[in-house]
Order: sequence, then structure tokens, then C-alpha cells
Amino acid sequence: MTAPLNSVRRLRSLRYSSENMEGTGSWDLIEWSKVDDQQPALVDYCWSSSFSNLDCLLESENITFECCGVILINTHETGTLLLTNFRILFLSEGTGKLVPLGTIPLLAIEKFNKMVQKVQSNKHHSNTNPEKRLLRVTGKDMRIIVYGFRPGTKQRRAVVDAILKCSNPERVWDLYAFTCGPSKFGNKNPKERLLNEYFRLLGKSSSKASMNMIEDGSFTLSNDFWRITDLNSNYDLCQTYPFALMVPKSISDEELIQASTFRAKCRLPVISWCHPGSGAVIARSSQPLVGLMNMRSNFDEKLVASFCTQLAGHEGAQRKLYIADARPRKNALANGAMGGGSESSSNYLQSEIVFFGIDNIHAMRESFSRLRDYLDMHGTTSSDGTSSFLRHVGWSWSGSNLSSMSASVSLLGESGWLSHIQTILAGVAWIAARVAMESASVLVHCSDGWDRTTQLVSLACLLLDPYYRTFAGFQALVEKDWLAFGHPFSDRIGMTNICGSGNFELPIQSSSARSYPSSPVPQTSGSAAAQPSSSSQGLNNYSPIFLQWVDCISQIMRMYPCAFEFSPTFLVDFMDCLLSCRFGNFLCNSEKERQECGISEACGCLWDYLTDLRSCSGTTHAHCNPIYDPSRYDGPLLPPAAALAPTLWPQFHLRWACPVEPNAAETEVQCRAMALQYSEMKKEKEEAERKVDALSSTVESLNEELLKERNISRAAKESAKRAIEERSVLSRAVQSLGCKVNFTKNGDFTFEVGDDSQKCSHSIPQKTSENSTTDVSESISSSENEQKVCEALSPLLTRGEGACRWPDAGCCAQLGSQLVGLKANFEAFDKLSIYDSYFTAE
Repeated sequence: MTAPLNSVRRLRSLRYSSENMEGTGSWDLIEWSKVDDQQPALVDYCWSSSFSNLDCLLESENITFECCGVILINTHETGTLLLTNFRILFLSEGTGKLVPLGTIPLLAIEKFNKMVQKVQSNKHHSNTNPEKRLLRVTGKDMRIIVYGFRPGTKQRRAVVDAILKCSNPERVWDLYAFTCGPSKFGNKNPKERLLNEYFRLLGKSSSKASMNMIEDGSFTLSNDFWRITDLNSNYDLCQTYPFALMVPKSISDEELIQASTFRAKCRLPVISWCHPGSGAVIARSSQPLVGLMNMRSNFDEKLVASFCTQLAGHEGAQRKLYIADARPRKNALANGAMGGGSESSSNYLQSEIVFFGIDNIHAMRESFSRLRDYLDMHGTTSSDGTSSFLRHVGWSWSGSNLSSMSASVSLLGESGWLSHIQTILAGVAWIAARVAMESASVLVHCSDGWDRTTQLVSLACLLLDPYYRTFAGFQALVEKDWLAFGHPFSDRIGMTNICGSGNFELPIQSSSARSYPSSPVPQTSGSAAAQPSSSSQGLNNYSPIFLQWVDCISQIMRMYPCAFEFSPTFLVDFMDCLLSCRFGNFLCNSEKERQECGISEACGCLWDYLTDLRSCSGTTHAHCNPIYDPSRYDGPLLPPAAALAPTLWPQFHLRWACPVEPNAAETEVQCRAMALQYSEMKKEKEEAERKVDALSSTVESLNEELLKERNISRAAKESAKRAIEERSVLSRAVQSLGCKVNFTKNGDFTFEVGDDSQKCSHSIPQKTSENSTTDVSESISSSENEQKVCEALSPLLTRGEGACRWPDAGCCAQLGSQLVGLKANFEAFDKLSIYDSYFTAE
């Protein structure tokens, strides 16, 4: 990145004078005279290809203008100002790196002022010092940037013209979001996501929305009390409402049409959230068209009364209905003169009217501006480069004069920002308590029903439903209550809308509202020549309503740090993406306008981008809350009144004015490091447990095999013992017949009949079949066939007679009879079961 800055390095002649400087980085003491007049390109404005390959450039981001030798007054840095089709970049001359403070998206600029400051003479300078050419850029993200340009050049004029051209396109399609396209952050149709959220609220999560379902109108599901209607599918009923609405099941579409005529902008009462257990609902609408004549509408009254369904577990009892008017009572009465107004409790069944006293968008805009000026004036450093500790000479830290400090604290209170935050939080806590503790339904509205109403409804849902405190739930909440229900982001953020550039023009002022000193040194002073300012009519609709809502969430997160899956850092990055208009999600004023522009098809998706950032690190990413405990906070959050004391949001409010002060961010980093270490140790523990389980399984397997071997060994020993005992019994049985039995080592045995001189031998082999045992009877029976052999061997056999002459000639016959008896005995023996108990000694 430093290679393209070689030409800029030649601006080092634009340095500070070491002999004369009393304050580091003093604007007065920059020696402009040492800039080489022979190198006009270095201090003039131009465009070259030397910066076209910067690593910091985004996809489809192109440099259209560059200006060298610019001073960032806030930090006293010299560098190069680059203008792209998306933002202003400021590269430091010393490091060649991007300076975050001096880099701002074009659509995040609220206004900028051209200032001319005349420098009074002092001991270091003569009266011939040229006027300072300053450009003060005020951002929508709480920062104020001041750029200084070389006197005697037209740098500032060229920069202003370039910013006007790039920041105020004629059509919404000329924005960077369209130039970049969807890229890898494709935007699935938001209508599907809205329907899926409706299905979840109705208890129909098993149903999944699709484009076919939207096209054929088959998304009109219902439960016992509520239903989804496609009455506004073409935005004919209300142009600023979504295509699908959740309404009472007892109200017909015709009655809805009639009721819409009694509400401002046709924003009739519809359901935003319903309690899955008690049946209580939070509904929203615009003000009723009561007027000075106190007009009524039977259809509107019937629709509102239908929110008072029967209480679960209380037969015949109807639930109470609260109508929460976000406006001060006097403002509601004043709107009656213009045809608006508020409801009367006598006309609406079981109802009670409550006014929250929240101011309108104009009061919020002025309050935000005063807060930003306060932070710039009393921060660590200011947009004029002066420390707040050196600005007020009257401060006496060692004495008793701290009036200036007290005055600065009172200025914070006078801004009214924290007071507005507290009022909103009090109203939200009241709504959540009524729904959670009384099972009451609440209808919320203001004038048009898209600013204060959206703040209250969405924050109440956040407190009541833990799903909205997750990443997926937060997206569903924003898309449902802010985008689908028509918060005019184009007007409130101040960007080009679908109709062209007439909606918002960047206001330019010729001079600053406050005087800049000529030097950071307190003794030096200067004056600014005041010139008339101008602003566009579109600025009247600009107001930080959504930013105020996110600020309220940060206050709730401070009270319940373990109840949210996301961290304050996520909210900061989310707001930066929104204000920059890098993605298309928050372009235009309504769902209808975004559909006409084809936003979801032509632009990238902010949610996919944030999800992609988290995917690389998982739960250790900076967007994830390391102390999130969903099991502990699985119900509604009901903050007590004493806890509703808001403070400045350090990560957002103080990041530019006091960049080293937000200790909460440092604590979060330390906590995240500890969480990462814990996660790694947990993984190591799980790996060790897996190894132990594997070893235990191996040991168990070996034990089972050893047990099997022991059983086999025991069975073999028992079998051998039984065989020995059987052999002994067989031997005694055979020997009792006068035979001799001989056993061989291989298990075979023979028995002999007769003495040593005359005998006959019979062999009985051991059977090797696995399923059979030695059958002695078969071998003995086979010896019957060999009887003739025995007779032939008999010495008493005579050749002439051919018969045995054993006494009485009965030897062989007797032997044969004995063998037959032996066979019978063995057949009977073979049928017996021999047990160990037979052979135990008594």
C-alpha cells in the first residue's frame, strides 16, 4: 500500500517548524512556503492510477478524485484525500495507511461546511499569513471531521464539487449498492422471511414459506384466534404496510377495508406479536381520524375490540386492552385540529388510553445534533484539534473553580438525548409488564405509526420474546417491524429515494457555527467570518429514529449483559453498514418501493455480510456475546423503574471524540480472550475425554476377551476331567468282562481277550467329529463280525472238525455272548448323563 504513496512522500516539505512550535501539530506553524511551487501536481487535485490498486478498496469501488497535501485537523496528520464512488478515504502521509477518523462513507455525511478562518498575528507570524481553507464534515455516526487545504489553491472547491456529485445521485439506481450488486451476499426474498416469522408466531413453524406459496396466495394460515390475510398483496389496502398482515380471525377482509379508512395513511390496527401461551397481542396502527367532530367508526371499534380475546383459564372473562399513544397528550389534541387525534376509552371495549409523551422526529434530530456537538467540544480531542482540557482557560483543577466542568455536564443534560432514551425505555417497560403480568393486549400508535410506534413495539417484543435477542431473531424483528411495516428509512437516514434526489440534498454551509482557534495553544484565538447558510427541505424529514432505537437496545444490554447472543460491537457494525448504504436492505421508504426497485435481486444483503463475518470465527467473533446465557434468560425481561437510567453508549457515542475512553470495549476484548482460552481448554478437555473413552472401551473389550478365554479354559478343564472319569469307568466296565483295555496318547484304545499266548485284540479309534462323541458300542458291535477271526486264532480249533474244542466247546460262544452283553450295556450307558456328583467321594 505504501508504494503508491511515493509521490505523496515528497510532501514532507509540508512539515512543522521545530524551532517555533509551541503546540505539537499547530496549524499556524505549518510552513506552506516550503512547498515546492514547481510541483503543483502534488498539492493540487487530480486523479491518477497510482491508488487504483489499494487493498482497502471494496468490490466495484473506484477512485474518482484525489487531492494531495490535505491536513486532517482532528489529528494534525498530513495525507492524501481520495474520493471514490462510495466514500472519502484519507491516507496518512507518514504511514501510508488509512486513517479511520478521516474515512467516511458519502451517504453517512449529514452535512458539510466550508469555512474561512482569518489568523491573527502573533510572535511567530506576521499579518501576511493567508486565510485557512477548512472543510468541516458532519457525519451521521457522531463524528465531525475537519480537513484543511493549502491556501491559494482551488483544492477545497474541487473536493466540495466532487462530494456533491458523488453523494447526491439523481436516482436510487446510481447508488454504490446497485453498482456493487449482490456479489456473494445475495439477498433471499424478504417476503419469505416475513412469512416464516408469522408462521412462528402462529405456532406453525413446521410450514416454510416459498415463492410459490406467495404467488398462489397459499400463505393465509391461521390458528384459533389469528390469521394471515393477503388483502394487501398488491398494496392496494395500504402502500406502507407489508403484503401480508396478521389480523383477528373473527374479522373479515371487507371489515378490514372499512376499518382502514378510519386510520391515517390507511394504517389500520394489525397484530405485530402474540403471546404463545396467554393469547395477548401487541398491535400497531396510526392515529384515528377523529378530528374536531370526534368521529367514530364501528368497523375500527370492532377490529380493536377483537384483540380482547377470552382469557385462558378464566371462563367468560375478557382480557383488558390498553391503547398506548406514544405522543404527548397536547400533541395528540393538536393533531385533532388537522383531522387526527386519539381514541376515547368510552368507544372501545375494555380499553384504557395511556400517553407516553415521546417527542416527534424534529425534537430528536435537534437533540442528536446537540449531543454530537457536546461530545465534539468536550471529548479527548475536538474537530479543531484542541484538547477539551486546554479549551477553557477558566478551569482550575487544584482550586475551587469548576464552573466550566459543571457547565459541560449541564450541556449533556440540555441535549435531551438521554432524557428521550429514558422516556422510550419507560414506555417499553410498561408495555412489556402489561402483557407479561396482566395478559393484557396493547395497541400502540403515534401519528403515522412508523416512527415512535415502531420503536415501542419492537423494543417491547425484544423484552418479551427471547428469540428476538438472538442473531436470527434480531434480523426477523428488524425486517418485520421496521422494514415490512414501512419505517421511511430513505427519509429518516437522508438518502436518495425511488423518486430521485428531491428527497434529500446534502446541506452545505459556507461557515462554521462556532469559531475555530488559530492554534491548539489556548492563548491564540481566531475568528470566523460568518456567512449565511442554506439547507434543503428534505432535511426536515431526516431524524435518527432508528439509531435511537439501537441506542435503547444498548441500554437494555447494559442492564442484562447475559441475555443477548450479540454484543455491542455487533450493533456498532450493524449501524455503520446501515448508515453507509453499502447494502440494499434499508433503501427506500417501504416494502412496496423496494419491490419496485428490485432491491433484493440487484443489491447485496447486509445480514449475509454480517453472518459471513461471524462464520470465520464462530462464537469467538467480536459480534458474539461471550457471556450469553440463554437458559437463564429464557423468558421476558421486565426492568424495574430504578434501572431505567440511561448513560452514553461508549462504543458508539465516544469512539470518535474519546477513542481511548470506552473501557467497556477493552473489558469486552479481555472477556472475549478469556472466552477463547476457555473454549480452547474445553476442546482439549473434550479431546482428552474422547481418548479416555476410547481407552476404556479397549480395556472393556480386552476384559471381555479374557473372560471368554477363562470360560473356554474352565470348560476345557471340566471336559478333560469328565473324560478321565469316563475313561476310568469304561476301563472298569470292560475289565469286569475279562478284557484288558489299553489307551493311546491320541485317545484311541484297544481291548484284548485271552492271555498273552492266545489273545484277540480289538481297536476302537477316537472319533474326530465335532458333533459326536466316542461310541464304544459301535466298535464292540463291529467285533461281532470279527468273531470268526477269534475262533480261527483259538488253539483248540481242530482242522478236521473246524470247531473249537475249548472245554465243553463253549469258549467262543461264551465270548460272543459277553460281547453282545457288553454292547447292550454300552448302549444303555451312552444314554446316561454323567455328572461330577457321581464321582465325588462320600
